[in-house]
Amino acid sequence: MLKLAIFGSGSGTNCQAIIDAIEAGTLDARIQCILSDVEDAYILERARKHGIPAIWFDCAPFKSKLDGDAEAKVLEILADHDVNFIALAGFMRIVKDGLLKAYEGRMINIHPSLLPSFPGLNGGKQAFDYGVKYTGCTVHFVDAGVDTGAIINQKMIAIDDDDTLDSMMEKLHAQEHIAYPEALRWIAENRIRRNGRRITIE
Repeated sequence: MLKLAIFGSGSGTNCQAIIDAIEAGTLDARIQCILSDVEDAYILERARKHGIPAIWFDCAPFKSKLDGDAEAKVLEILADHDVNFIALAGFMRIVKDGLLKAYEGRMINIHPSLLPSFPGLNGGKQAFDYGVKYTGCTVHFVDAGVDTGAIINQKMIAIDDDDTLDSMMEKLHAQEHIAYPEALRWIAENRIRRNGRRITIE
């Protein structure tokens, strides 16, 4: 069974989608803890509402990465909660070597674009501003690059002529809430096969 830690920095809608899938019996996993680098992030309130340990950790002095003493503390938390897999869900920091090595091949992320297009911050806005007709979301393994890990799952949406950024993002988020639990289910069911960067689902 996947024994998950979910990391997030914001409202946690993808976290909620994972919780809902577990509670509905469509994902064989247990959430051991939910962590945030933002003390008042709503993702922690979601954890409390479902009786899941909600843990804030301070990343100071770093502004954009999880490193140093904070990384060491997080590794202790994960060990204490018997975590064997990490799902990043709107976690707005770069993960560094200590966590990457400890959870190599056992950490995934969701990104609001069809990678490799529009990596980095605000992928959805990047796509909208560029004027593409289609975009979507990507669930991928986490590696040392920024949104460069092997792709597990993607969902596509059309950007209609009358879409605003907000309406496009609403459609995109709806697909994220499908794609993330689906990818975790494939992993939990041992259906993923890797050949270099290429991933197939059995």
